[in-house]
Amino acid sequence: MKKLILTCALVTFGLMSFAQSLNTLTAKEKRAGFQLLFDGKTLNGWHTYNKPGMIGNCWTVEDGVISFDMTKKERGDLITDAEFENYDFSVEWRISKNGNSGIIFNVTEDLKYHSTYNTGPEMQVLDNDGHPDGKIFNHRSGDLYDLIKSSSEPVKPVGEWNTARIVCNRGLLQQYLNGVKVVETRYDDANWKTMIAGSKFKNMPAFGLNMKGRIALQDHGNPVWFRNIKIKKL
Repeated sequence: MKKLILTCALVTFGLMSFAQSLNTLTAKEKRAGFQLLFDGKTLNGWHTYNKPGMIGNCWTVEDGVISFDMTKKERGDLITDAEFENYDFSVEWRISKNGNSGIIFNVTEDLKYHSTYNTGPEMQVLDNDGHPDGKIFNHRSGDLYDLIKSSSEPVKPVGEWNTARIVCNRGLLQQYLNGVKVVETRYDDANWKTMIAGSKFKNMPAFGLNMKGRIALQDHGNPVWFRNIKIKKL
């Protein structure tokens, strides 16, 4: 009985310690210059795309996690108040069964653009096996959506947490999924323009032009969860 009580106490302590470590910076990260973009309690620093100061009720915070609720009426991508240029960004995400979402970056916020994807590239978030996009080349988790297929697929099963990392630094773009570099390209050269011309974004003249912008968590109509959102200016 004593062993059982001790085991339960250790498990509880471990869970409490893990919960307390969510949405925080380590001493090493602080020294390196990282900052939190999500405090784990509120959506301060975020708003709905093209609605400054407003957050649709589809986005909520519970137990240190940003959640998307597809049943709510006030919809739209969740986007940072601040713009960023030359940065190292990371976020943990978990997708629902058959779900689709994404992390869209270098976004220009302007009423003449109806969506974040009119200007910003996307790192795909997807249930590869359950969503129809999983059957499309360069539409799978970790891909630079509709532009570059991941070099490998270190994505975890649906329901588990994944870590995405996006590094934009003076024209060099790198995407990492669960610690593995899956995409690397320049976004300031002729090849970048050629890729866009061969993609679904070819008729969006402002797409992929920005060297800086806001970062968005996509409302694609499916439940999705985000936590541990951090950035370092380079």
